Amino acid sequence: MWQSEEQKDPTDEQVVQKLCTANGVSCERITKEGSTIRSLEMFFSGFPRMVGLSFFPGLCQLTIVDQKIEHIEGLEYCPLLQELWVVQCQLTEISGLQNCLQLEKLYLYENRICEIKNLELHVNLELLWLNNNCITKIQGLNTLQKLKELNLADNNIEKIGHGLHPNASLQNLNLSGNKIRSFKELTVLSNLPCLRELVLKDRMSTPNPVCLLCNYDTHILYHMPDLQRLDNYDVSSRQVKEAAESAAMKKMMYYNMRVRTAQRNLTETQMSLIEKKKALLQLPEERIRILSHALKSLERELSMLPDSCKRPPCMLEEKPAAPPHPEEGSPKRSDSTTDVIQDPAMEQKILFKMEALRERLTLWTKRLDEVEAWYKQNLALATNRKEYVVQFLSMELESVGNIRLEEGCSTDLWFTSCCNLLLSCFSPSDYKIWGITDIKIERVIRIHNSALKLRFEDKLLRLLPGRDSVSHRNYRSQLEYLFYITDPEKEETLCILEEGFKTAEQLKALGREGAIPLSNSLSVTDQCRIEYALRQASHDDSKQNANTISFRSGQVIVSKVFVGKSMPFRDGEPLDRSSYDGANSVYRNVDTKHRSAMCEASSQSIRTHPEDNTCRRQWFVFDHEFILPEYLIYFEYITEDKKQPHTLSSLCTGRDTTPPDEIILDNSTLNIEPVLKPVPKLLSLNDKILLNVARANVLCMITVLNLHGNSLRKIKEISSLLALRHLTISFNEFTRLDDICHLPKLEFLDSSYNHLVTLKGLWGLKRLKQLNVCWNKLTKARDDTAVLCKHTPALLKLDARYNPWEKPEAVRMTILARLTSLTHLDGVLVAEEEAAEAVQMAAWSKITQASLLAHARTNSDRPRSLRLLSTAHLLYRLSAAPWGPGRELDPDWTAKITTLNLDNQNISKLINLDKLVSLRWASFNDNSISKVEGLSSCLKLEELSFNNNSISTLKGLAKLHCLNKLSLDGNLLPDLDPSVLEQMPNLCFLSVENNRITSLYGIHRVRPLLELYIGSNLISTSRDIYYLKGLANLLILDLYGNPLVEKLENYRIYVVFHLSSLKALDGYAVDKSECESAKHMFKGRLTADTVAEKLGHTNYKDITYLTLQSCSIRMIDLSPAELFCNLCRVNLDHNNLTSFSGLIYLPKIKALSLNYNHIESILPRQRTQTHLTHRQILYSKVHSSGYGQQRPPKSNRDAGPTGSLETLMESLEVLHLSHNGISNMANLQLSRLTNLKALLLQGNEISQVEGLEGLHQLRELVLDKNRIKGLAKNSFTAQTVLLELHLAGNRIRELNHLNPLIMLHKLFLGMNKLQDIAELDKLKVLPSLKELSIVGNLVAQNSRHRPTVVLLLSQLQILDGVMITLEERTRAELRAADIPPSSQHPGASLLTTEVNLPGLLPLVPHNSTLRGMSISGGLQNLMHGHDILPSNVDEDFYTYKSFRHVRRTGSTLPTTGVLSDGNRVIMTFTKQQQDSRFPNGGKPPPM
Repeated sequence: MWQSEEQKDPTDEQVVQKLCTANGVSCERITKEGSTIRSLEMFFSGFPRMVGLSFFPGLCQLTIVDQKIEHIEGLEYCPLLQELWVVQCQLTEISGLQNCLQLEKLYLYENRICEIKNLELHVNLELLWLNNNCITKIQGLNTLQKLKELNLADNNIEKIGHGLHPNASLQNLNLSGNKIRSFKELTVLSNLPCLRELVLKDRMSTPNPVCLLCNYDTHILYHMPDLQRLDNYDVSSRQVKEAAESAAMKKMMYYNMRVRTAQRNLTETQMSLIEKKKALLQLPEERIRILSHALKSLERELSMLPDSCKRPPCMLEEKPAAPPHPEEGSPKRSDSTTDVIQDPAMEQKILFKMEALRERLTLWTKRLDEVEAWYKQNLALATNRKEYVVQFLSMELESVGNIRLEEGCSTDLWFTSCCNLLLSCFSPSDYKIWGITDIKIERVIRIHNSALKLRFEDKLLRLLPGRDSVSHRNYRSQLEYLFYITDPEKEETLCILEEGFKTAEQLKALGREGAIPLSNSLSVTDQCRIEYALRQASHDDSKQNANTISFRSGQVIVSKVFVGKSMPFRDGEPLDRSSYDGANSVYRNVDTKHRSAMCEASSQSIRTHPEDNTCRRQWFVFDHEFILPEYLIYFEYITEDKKQPHTLSSLCTGRDTTPPDEIILDNSTLNIEPVLKPVPKLLSLNDKILLNVARANVLCMITVLNLHGNSLRKIKEISSLLALRHLTISFNEFTRLDDICHLPKLEFLDSSYNHLVTLKGLWGLKRLKQLNVCWNKLTKARDDTAVLCKHTPALLKLDARYNPWEKPEAVRMTILARLTSLTHLDGVLVAEEEAAEAVQMAAWSKITQASLLAHARTNSDRPRSLRLLSTAHLLYRLSAAPWGPGRELDPDWTAKITTLNLDNQNISKLINLDKLVSLRWASFNDNSISKVEGLSSCLKLEELSFNNNSISTLKGLAKLHCLNKLSLDGNLLPDLDPSVLEQMPNLCFLSVENNRITSLYGIHRVRPLLELYIGSNLISTSRDIYYLKGLANLLILDLYGNPLVEKLENYRIYVVFHLSSLKALDGYAVDKSECESAKHMFKGRLTADTVAEKLGHTNYKDITYLTLQSCSIRMIDLSPAELFCNLCRVNLDHNNLTSFSGLIYLPKIKALSLNYNHIESILPRQRTQTHLTHRQILYSKVHSSGYGQQRPPKSNRDAGPTGSLETLMESLEVLHLSHNGISNMANLQLSRLTNLKALLLQGNEISQVEGLEGLHQLRELVLDKNRIKGLAKNSFTAQTVLLELHLAGNRIRELNHLNPLIMLHKLFLGMNKLQDIAELDKLKVLPSLKELSIVGNLVAQNSRHRPTVVLLLSQLQILDGVMITLEERTRAELRAADIPPSSQHPGASLLTTEVNLPGLLPLVPHNSTLRGMSISGGLQNLMHGHDILPSNVDEDFYTYKSFRHVRRTGSTLPTTGVLSDGNRVIMTFTKQQQDSRFPNGGKPPPM
């Protein structure tokens, strides 16, 4: 048997024998039975080489464990092999599998494999285990599209890369025990659609560094929502996925808000630069205008010289200028050229002066260019910083907070230390050659990178021999803080902050030294950047002074560096680790004489710096892991003044520093002979004037016409000048050029220095070659260029400078794209390359098939990404166009488009979009679109952006019901159209910043809204905040830049109070302290906005009656008072008011009900700050709260009716203050309400009647249910016209000091403590008393009291609610006559009477009739529940009194009637009284 085989080494036979023995196969029968064997196993030893497999051609499974195999071989005889285990061996590569094409499972773990390769043919492979090897890169798996399980644990993989993208079937992936540090690497796994299990932190392996970072789980679950298991934990729960989704969404909203804040800050910086630019341009523009006017005047005079002795000036080539506004005159023009013609040398004088003026114009124009260059440079710097901020924020978001960039301020200790470090390493002597004298630190950013910090610390821990104190001291001594400035040609700052410095191998691949250069000297570090900036400036053709100091602004990275074992640098040897064996770094001392780019050292610096006395050294560190970037410092070099243009120094000083010599030189130039005489301005034209100006005899012969420096607005008369070729109308007052049309021979037109707003009207100028429209007010380049393109086909030279163009950066290309015949634009020759570029740009300005193919994508889902980009931008960047070159298009290719990004394509109209029926994400930013149209077929749109266009209406969006994100920043919207917004039921994001919106009306229709950005608009009223109150889900609101923000006091907490769901406002998070402050200040505050919210309208002037009961109101602020000029009655019962100062300025308030509040005074009393509560201190900040009003001293209160206090609420007649807990009437300051007629104070804690001195008009006073024990002498001194007094339910024992109440008709004293009938005798001082009630007193418990009272008070008509009849009075008088004189003294005995008292509140008998009685005081009849109005009593008062009675007693509405004498009766009854008095349906009998 063995002889039939090829000759083999005897050891191979032994190996085969052991293989057979281990698997129970007979060696003798192996040739016969070997083909039937399907599985072989070999464990631990005895199989050093893979031999003898040729005997097993049918083998399907082979398992080899713990052998010394170094290579896979012999499998070419096993084509049916499906499962192979070669584990715990010594394999160094994957090989020998090329014939095993049916292989499905491959286990090669615990070997020495360094690279994944030679698996391209195994397309059926479903499982691959390569864990515990030496693999550093994921590759070689592109063809394994059936692969479902991959184990790469415990290798040396740092980056995942894109090696797994083709493995779309991958379900289980194990990457634990590797060196993956970045979340960005994990993000690529979201492209595996079938991935269900992921392991990065296995219990049996060391976790990846990324697993130690915060928010690791959240990041994974957000990017891979279909994951079922993570690190062997079940994460399939819906709650877990939703929590991760919610956290990610909140993070994205927060960072998007911060990005918008950065953009807003840039806008503010730009506006500030524009203002400074305007200030700097003011003088140069003024001088240019004056000089240009003089130049053009000379050109006009020169043109009037005889043709034989003049030379034609080149007029269009010169810089335009402006006139000094000469005096207006009559149309008759003085001949200013008479002297000119007579002087034969005048032409030379004019030419000489013109040349001098041009030199001055050149100088001032250069000043304009300097200012413009300064503006562009600073704007570019601000823009770059904004871009850095945005990139920093994106980095923070994508790292889920593990990279954080903290901007420092002077209060931070680390900020101060960092500044001191940089200043100590700056030496002015090193920069003398560039005129740099000092350095200014602008910003310091602290870098928090958790991954880099963990790597740095782990590296040091592994390097240190021990953890004793000595080792620690040595380690600390080898740490340095060093500077690094990035290569100016390759921007790498962000990469360093995120991933750290490049490795030595990566540096060599880029052509650099194999070490990272750092230094403790700023000049050494910054040398390359400065030299590069100077080289760039030297190549600049313009050579503006502003560009020679372009290196002034820079940034430096401050890193913590472990220099370790450092060797000195050796000349001639490469900076490579191999050249310095055992060294961690190399250093060299840098001396001034060894630095080529530095100037020779000066003997003394401008200021002393510590660096001057220390060793400047440069290090080269080999291992990038020993460098930890910690700070990023932005700085600016300060240069000598002589290096700065005067305009820049003007900015630094904040004032104009133009040398006076320049203006003197201008004036001298203007005074050079000839000095032209002032010419009267023409206001209109006629044929005679035209002939005079043109010095012609016939109109048809005029070829040159100069109308410079007049006040013309219309020139219709020139339409007859068919031979005109040269026309100058500069320095006039034209706003349009409608009259300049159909001049067939016109070749030259100068219309500079006018007020042109459009070029529409330039018709039929087919021969026009030169046009000057500079220094006008043109804004729309596209429209004006279209006019020129159509009506001036021969135009060669155009000057359109110094106009306020919209999007000025695009004006030149816009003009060149349409006017292809131009040779000169703005005085600059048009290059062929520039013209071609403009034409190409114009080709993309329309939406065509080519633009759709280039800018459209067909992705069906939004990528799971934390990038701060819209979906359209994200897919456009991440995905390639699906239509390759030369590929044939499907008939319905447009129907597959889901994404369209047409930003900055100069598009003016939306066309050719009707077939994009599947479009979901679209962006049209930075175009010239004025109308939203053409989207009616794109009904699936979810995100849409039209930023920076010219859109003025939302019409055209109403059919897009699926929209959830809409952005229209930088447009011309005047409002939020509610009819459109209500058609967007899914809109959760709306941005309309920088528009012209004046109101938030309409936003309440967007209920699902989460984010609203509406800053930099024209919203000015606080009422607009109420439109937002219906947005219960609103989390982020930005109103910054609206007038409302500045006008509204306590704006921020006002908005926070009304929008309780808000989490961020104007770019800053809403904290708890703001919420508490808002509650304290605005909770219960009655404002005009509150009224509008309650009533549902803002027609405040139509409101006459306002009732807001039980609304928890504690402050009134109805201002301005003019809004409520017609408000008459106010009911604020059952609230929390302590004063009503917010009502005192309302002019027509007559009735005010404040029952069941906590009223202390009309105006709150002054309290010292030490006694004020936190809430009261907040109230004091509100102007209308009344705090801060000085309480009048007691001497003032006693001195007169109102003391020194002014009268308030002169129209108020009825005031309800019941149940307010009032204890001191004087504190109420009621004397200031001088027109008050009814005052109701029942149910309080009043013990003394006082403070009524100023109420001379008071008719009714209610003090029931208080704690009054007696009446003071000054209680009623001013109430001489009081008609009704209620004192029931008090503690009165004596009835003193009632004598001032000479007009009192009704007195209610029930439920007091009157005991002696003698007290009733004191009521004789009330001559007009008609009704008295003493029910519930001790004196009324004896039935004999009634006849006594009737006899004592002869004028009384009603006692205790029962009318005193004539019969009762007669009986009392008769009985009194029978009593002996000895007993006829007060209080001797009570009179007896036969009057039956049915109860405490007897009613008038049904058959009683009203008797006409003559009663002094004007009242005809007084009875319980009936008020009879005499003609001389204020009817309004009784109307409000009846209103009070209904509210106080709970009665039904009053019933009114008219007596026979014409007096009106108002009757009010309770339901019980009505039933008993009027059994006939409760209706009173006819009056």
